[in-house]
Amino acid sequence: MSPQPPLAVPPVRVTAGEPLADEEIARGLVAGDEACLAAAYRRWSALVLTLARRSLGDAKEAEDVSQQVFLGVWRGRAGYRPERGSLGGWIVGITRRRIADSLAARTRRLHLVSAAGSVLVLDDPDRDRPEAALDRVLVRGELARLPAPQQRVLRLTFYEDLTQTQIAERTGWPLGTVKSHARRGMQRLRVRLEPAGEG
Repeated sequence: MSPQPPLAVPPVRVTAGEPLADEEIARGLVAGDEACLAAAYRRWSALVLTLARRSLGDAKEAEDVSQQVFLGVWRGRAGYRPERGSLGGWIVGITRRRIADSLAARTRRLHLVSAAGSVLVLDDPDRDRPEAALDRVLVRGELARLPAPQQRVLRLTFYEDLTQTQIAERTGWPLGTVKSHARRGMQRLRVRLEPAGEG
C-alpha cells in the first residue's frame, strides 16, 4: 500500500464583502497565504502603529516598527500557536518586542554619540565626508567599550602617536603587557567593527 500524500491546506478565499474571522486569517497566514497577511495588516496595523507611536514618540520610527512587525508576522508565521492565544495578541507581542528593540537601538545610538563627544578627534583628511563622521562615532563608541588598559594603550597609540616602547615608559607597564593590550584591543575592535560576512 503506497503512502498517502500530505493534505494541503486549501487557500482561504478572501472576498470583499465578508470580513474573515481571526481564526481564518490565522489559518491562512500559517499556510503562507499572502491575502491573509494583507487581511491581518488591515485589521491590526492601526493598533500596532498606535502602540509604537505612544511608546516611541516618533511617527517615522513608529512607521518603521510597524513595517518590522508585519515582516516579523510573515517570517514567523509558522511559530504561531492558536492554543497559546489569539492572533491579535500574538501580533501585539511581536509589536512590544520590536518597540523594545527600537528603544534599545536608540539608547545605543545615544551612547555612541555621547562617547564620541568625550574623545579626542583624529586628524582625518576625509573628515568632511559624512561616512567618515559615522566611522569616527562607531570607532569611538567601540573603543569606549574596551577594558581600561586596552583603551589606554590604543588611545596613546592613535591619538598621541606613541610607539609601544614609549607607551611602556609612560605607563610603567612591561613592554610585553603593552603589546598584549594592543593586540587584544585591536582584535576586539576588528570583531566588533567588521561587517557581517567579512573577516
